[in-house]
Amino acid sequence: MEKQVLQITFLSDDAGLGEAIARALGEGFLLRTNGVQRLDEFREILEWSDVVFLDLRRSKRQTEDAGLRQLEEICSRTGHPPVLTLCDTEDHTFLLQTTAMGATDSVPNPPNIAELRLLFRSAYRVFSAERELRRMRSQEMRSGHLRELLGSSAAMLELFALAGRVGPCDVNVLITGETGTGKELLARAIHQIGPRSSSPLVAFSCANLPEALVEDELFGHEKGAFTGAIQLRQGRIESANHGTLFLDEIGDLGLGLQPKLLRVLQEKTFERIGSNKMIYADVRLISATNRDLRDMVEQGKYREDLYYRLNVVELRLPPLRERRDDIPVLVHHFIKKSAQRFHKKELHVTPSAMKALEQHHWPGNVRELENAIQRAMVMSDGQTLELSHLPALLRNGSPEKLPAQVVQNAAPVISNEDHPTEHEPAPLNSSYEDEMKRFKRSLVLRTLRQNGWRKAESARALGVARGYLHRLINQLDIKPDEKLPTVDKEMKLPPAGPVM
Repeated sequence: MEKQVLQITFLSDDAGLGEAIARALGEGFLLRTNGVQRLDEFREILEWSDVVFLDLRRSKRQTEDAGLRQLEEICSRTGHPPVLTLCDTEDHTFLLQTTAMGATDSVPNPPNIAELRLLFRSAYRVFSAERELRRMRSQEMRSGHLRELLGSSAAMLELFALAGRVGPCDVNVLITGETGTGKELLARAIHQIGPRSSSPLVAFSCANLPEALVEDELFGHEKGAFTGAIQLRQGRIESANHGTLFLDEIGDLGLGLQPKLLRVLQEKTFERIGSNKMIYADVRLISATNRDLRDMVEQGKYREDLYYRLNVVELRLPPLRERRDDIPVLVHHFIKKSAQRFHKKELHVTPSAMKALEQHHWPGNVRELENAIQRAMVMSDGQTLELSHLPALLRNGSPEKLPAQVVQNAAPVISNEDHPTEHEPAPLNSSYEDEMKRFKRSLVLRTLRQNGWRKAESARALGVARGYLHRLINQLDIKPDEKLPTVDKEMKLPPAGPVM
């Protein structure tokens, strides 16, 4: 619903003109004049105002830049109301300058009241629509959706909430996580909900590239700077001016380039290769890495000052094995996406195929899962996605790899306190899948007993989500207070650790 009364602040020392405009606007507008000069007074003004009307007439400006500083201060604040400026009719250059700095529109002096009413209403409608869009995006994040990032697990909902707070704030962000977890998708989502969403996002990966090539890509070069430089070339930093620069694999950035990037972040200036001319670049930097930058700093492989500039806020994307509850949601999302791409109908996933997908270790994370679904969509010629359509590694029931520390600490045999002494050998014709099921059942049961059947503690000990542990208990038909089954003397069970 459109607001009935618009609250307008006229920033001017000309109280007489403000009173005249207020009377002329009539019903539906509440205009107050404020001759604020101190920047610390802007917060209260912006919170009250639906629209700011800034007096930039030459006769009312103490200096040429006085009004522009006020305009810059208003437009630098996140979520500021729309700003209309009152300028001298003949001052066209100045009028264009104010628009470039962020003013919604400019009104020539003397103002036309009928036109002014329309401009105030129009500016507020655009502002309120943008505010509603930000609210809807925030609501999407709380419901487990951040643009192309999906998830309803506790880890992802916490990430969405943090990203929702960080996105609108114009600060540098460091995204950490394993390869394939969706770091670039998160970077694009942060850009879209940030104050620079109308400006470009420029992405570049520093992974495994020669330092000279990375320098040329980031900073650009002048014509004739080196052999083959036949024309001037803008770098990624210059292209991202006033927008967002996303640098993937920032941990691979060479020591020689780190001080140059630090200068861009501190001074907002840089030089192209082959030039000594300073170029201004105002960018928001979002970087990503699958490496431990703090550890690299301690080893002297990364500049500490650059690390702290990058890591104003750190967002960690959890690997897929830590958010198994999200796998069904992701599977259906990728089925829909692949169906559109391959012009096929969406497929129904059979229980055996979904079980294999949920139990896989996913070392390649979400990217590996998407590739597996694409492969299954291509292989299927019916209405269902079956186990036979999945890659061989998933069809064979490949067990989750146990961490080296767990393997090294593996107990030689289950203690006699945990199971009866009678020995019942496994059938000689048992399949690999049956053996793995038997192994998992014993490991889960032992962990539950050691933790007094407390599900949360058992899940943490096994390195899985609590919801996934509940599904394992149901799938393996584990009963409360059940004793451990008899096992072969040669069968070795490790202590509690990640389970597939």
